[in-house]
Amino acid sequence: MKNMGNMMKQMQKMQKEMAKAQEALGEKTVEATAGGGMVTVIANGHKQILEITIKEEVVDPDDVEMLQDLVLAATNEALKKVDELVNADMGKFTKGMNIPGLF
Repeated sequence: MKNMGNMMKQMQKMQKEMAKAQEALGEKTVEATAGGGMVTVIANGHKQILEITIKEEVVDPDDVEMLQDLVLAATNEALKKVDELVNADMGKFTKGMNIPGLF
């Protein structure tokens, strides 16, 4: 039974470390651009978009669709980078296990 007690202590410790790591992800940011830097999106590790910057020269009232596409592309790239960040930071806990919905 000592082994079970030690295992429970290790699990509790790992849970605390995972909670700290998840909290720290909120403080980390990623940046993605589209259109050669015309649109920039910054997101944090919790998949919250913090900032969108659009350079004035890309704003063309006659081509709103292009601007929408650039914002969409930059946002999707930022979210992809967040996924990579989360996998890198939290992967040390799962050690390659793919547990759906865990993160």
